[in-house]
Amino acid sequence: MKWITREKPKIDRIACPWLIKHFIDKDAEFIFVPFDEVISQAELQNAIPFDVPNVELSHRLGLCTFDCLIEKYKIEDEAIHKMAEIVRGADTDRHDIAPQSAGLWAIASGMAYNITDDYELLKQGMIIYDGLYSWAKYLQEVKHFQNPFENLLVDVFQKVFQPSTKNNRKIPSWAKELKDIIQDQIDTNLTLSLKEISKELDVNPAYLSREFSKYFENLSFGEYIRKLRIEKAIDLLSNSNHSLTEIAYLTGFSDQSHFTRIFKQHTGQNPSVFKKNIIKSKSDTKS
Repeated sequence: MKWITREKPKIDRIACPWLIKHFIDKDAEFIFVPFDEVISQAELQNAIPFDVPNVELSHRLGLCTFDCLIEKYKIEDEAIHKMAEIVRGADTDRHDIAPQSAGLWAIASGMAYNITDDYELLKQGMIIYDGLYSWAKYLQEVKHFQNPFENLLVDVFQKVFQPSTKNNRKIPSWAKELKDIIQDQIDTNLTLSLKEISKELDVNPAYLSREFSKYFENLSFGEYIRKLRIEKAIDLLSNSNHSLTEIAYLTGFSDQSHFTRIFKQHTGQNPSVFKKNIIKSKSDTKS
């Protein structure tokens, strides 16, 4: 079967052909054409269009086309579902979804820069996804240092040298500016994103995602934002009469159930229990 999509692929339009070839249609033939020709050429060549607007196999509700193929063709392989997280994070600039997403984006964008022929890029990209699948299938728990002596050296290095390196690390100007931006916007911009901030800082979002944890308490951007919002929620629970629904809204959560789940992950308690304990503590203090 013929499959057709937009030219100049990077992530989804390389990952999807790999998935199609290995799990859906081993005889698949792929066609890359300019964006505005995909639909007309699909009809002309009797090809299945993908990763373009207004077709069945494309982005929707935060998912990328790779996800939609998995869903449509009912692919149950756990390694594929792990790959889907990585592909989705890289293709949507949400590198908090999986730690490997930033690396996949870096590799994919670099390859697309070096290889201008779409079909040669697809050929080389297939090798990348072969490797990613093998890692997801067999090697997720394998660490780079397997030799006991290597592990000992790394342990000694971390204990002896890392503290001084960490203490002497100069905080870059972008990290200071980023912290100010987050503090300024955390209360007013409920959809604050690293991609949005990267434009304001004029810093590559992949680099920002990769370096973020070094200067923000070893947390990813998403984890750090959730931490700040939970801290604000604790303050509101302690010092206001807002309902839980109102607090969920004021702290940027999509709904009360999402707020409750994240709050419990951070504090070990549901917000309702947390508030009751605060009220009881204040009452005990007065008595």
